[in-house]
Amino acid sequence: MKPRRTSLKDLADHLGVSIATVSRALRNSHEVGEEMTRKVKELAKQLNYRPNPFAQSLRKEAPRVIGVIVPNLVTHYYAAVLDGIEDYASKQGYSVISANSHEDHTREERALDNFLNMHVEGIIACLAQDTVDYSHFEQLHDMSIPLVFFARCCLEDKFSQVVANGDVAAQEATQHMIETGSKRIAFIGGPNNLDMVRRRKHGYLEALRENRITIDRDLVVCDKIDFEVARNNTLRLLEGPNPPDAILAFNDIITYAAFDAIKAKGLRIPEDVAIIGFTDGDAAAFVTPRLTAIMDKAHEQGAKACELLMRNINGDNKIYKEVVPMILKIRESSEKL
Repeated sequence: MKPRRTSLKDLADHLGVSIATVSRALRNSHEVGEEMTRKVKELAKQLNYRPNPFAQSLRKEAPRVIGVIVPNLVTHYYAAVLDGIEDYASKQGYSVISANSHEDHTREERALDNFLNMHVEGIIACLAQDTVDYSHFEQLHDMSIPLVFFARCCLEDKFSQVVANGDVAAQEATQHMIETGSKRIAFIGGPNNLDMVRRRKHGYLEALRENRITIDRDLVVCDKIDFEVARNNTLRLLEGPNPPDAILAFNDIITYAAFDAIKAKGLRIPEDVAIIGFTDGDAAAFVTPRLTAIMDKAHEQGAKACELLMRNINGDNKIYKEVVPMILKIRESSEKL
């Protein structure tokens, strides 16, 4: 059989590193240490690796590309964020490749590795709900790969981020329900390891404290972001000995799960149970009763994240934290009075 040419992947597999690391070493990039560069070049010589000048010429004509990782692309919020990113990127001459982590940190890590192998110029990311080890992102920092987080963030001392003022919005929403007749307000959130969950829960608790309402820990449920999990948690609260008469829901998945559970129990909204959800979807205005919602300004968040990434790509290494204010849209589901 005719021997196959040695590829960059062959070199990477031999050394147990990424293709991007091998490529940078062969180009004497400062992003790879001297020892690794020496190992790569010695192996390339040993295996008679020869670069493909045709492929290199194609790469020079390739479009400028950034990568985006989202936890759940089918939700309105992440689709709207991606739309904002694409709008801003296209004006700067960039194309966008998106990856869906499906709320799974292993897929998140794989997406990052794929983006590096594709030589994207920068990455925008939102953490999967089960990500608690951030070493794959720290590696990007060590490699000087531009990265910006949005919504769910980490490593704020290393990367810029775009977030909403979820604490302020949650406090405002809880205050609204208190002022319109709700007495026992529950918070149904996602995993506590997410900074977004902690911010929104903090705002809810602050409203209770300011109104001197005793905090009942049984009314604070932080669990997996999943429709059935959230629906079952809501049913458990409603079937308890001292059920809530109002719910603040963390995001659109949990909001509609709670909404469905309330209806399934034959309870009236808002007379029996008031509800406010964090959601940017149009559906909030079309359910019955119409849902009071905290609007995310998702498109604006996406555009702002892309703007910060472009600054980084163009040499601005300052770490930014941009806060995009949310809007409380009061409809029919929250006022008992």
